[in-house]
Amino acid sequence: MSKATQKADVTCPMESLLRLLMGPWTPYILWILRNNGPMRFGALKRQVVGISAKVLTERLRLLEAHGLVNREHTPSIPPQVTYSLAARGVEMNPALELLDSIARRWRAEDEAAAASKSADKQAA
Repeated sequence: MSKATQKADVTCPMESLLRLLMGPWTPYILWILRNNGPMRFGALKRQVVGISAKVLTERLRLLEAHGLVNREHTPSIPPQVTYSLAARGVEMNPALELLDSIARRWRAEDEAAAASKSADKQAA
């Protein structure tokens, strides 16, 4: 890590949080766990369409290391591993809800604009 990066970490607490959240799939994994509650690995992988098992494992380990996700291992045959939001993950709920609200509004605006363009083309 460069001295500039180290200094930025000390002076700007947002940098480390944004770096964590900018990782591939990270906000979506948090969103899925927020909406569905505790999930086993396979169920979570099915919900995050397009993610590989390797990347999901890496993301979950990182989120667990930063206190956003809990990993509960039940020693059984086969072993069961369940993931859920930890306290820090739950703390992200208002931000995730705001992002969802913006995403829904933007989608509606984009669909309305596309419909308007389509109607203009048909009228011409």
